[in-house]
Amino acid sequence: MVEHPSAYHWSSYRSNASGAPIAPLTPHMLYQVLGQDKGGRALSYRELFNQCIASDCLVDIRATVQTGTPLGGERFREQVEKMLQCKVGQSRRGRPNDSKGY
Repeated sequence: MVEHPSAYHWSSYRSNASGAPIAPLTPHMLYQVLGQDKGGRALSYRELFNQCIASDCLVDIRATVQTGTPLGGERFREQVEKMLQCKVGQSRRGRPNDSKGY
């Protein structure tokens, strides 16, 4: 989409990374604990984006985006399905296993 989060018009990155308020955004509780003042929070927030995503994690993210599957463990997926009252993601391909053995 964009080279950097600051280039995405609908991102809160610009506000969080600079500490400058942008209406109608309000700072999230997790953002507030990144530092004791605006400058400290903004610096800590920018540092979060300087880390590379591990290649195996990136593969997982891309696969979930392409399949519409929630990114998380089996328990999380089951919670999502219960909340939505429908199956999410892809089903296993092929014929179902024959539990009778023939």
